[in-house]
Amino acid sequence: MASTEPGIEGLAHDPRYQRLVRRRGRLSWLLTALMLVTYLGFILLVAFAKPLLAQPIAGGATTLGIPLGLGVIAVAIALTGFYVRRANAEFDHDVDALAGEHRP
Repeated sequence: MASTEPGIEGLAHDPRYQRLVRRRGRLSWLLTALMLVTYLGFILLVAFAKPLLAQPIAGGATTLGIPLGLGVIAVAIALTGFYVRRANAEFDHDVDALAGEHRP
């Protein structure tokens, strides 16, 4: 049930707002963890598996490290895109609805 208090105090106590904050926080932490695991994995490969990263691809001048490094960048872009899409489709709608109800 929506709070009848106007303004920020009412919004802070609204269970829908608290649920939104929890959901958005969980998603943010999950995406952060995925990015950290990706980046840390790459850094660990750089630190401990240099010969693996130095292997040429298809006998050319490009080594395995180049596409893996680009993969880290691609993961960052994909996770950002996922968050933006989810925020635009779900979180922004909920924020707008709550803000409309709690304007003083």
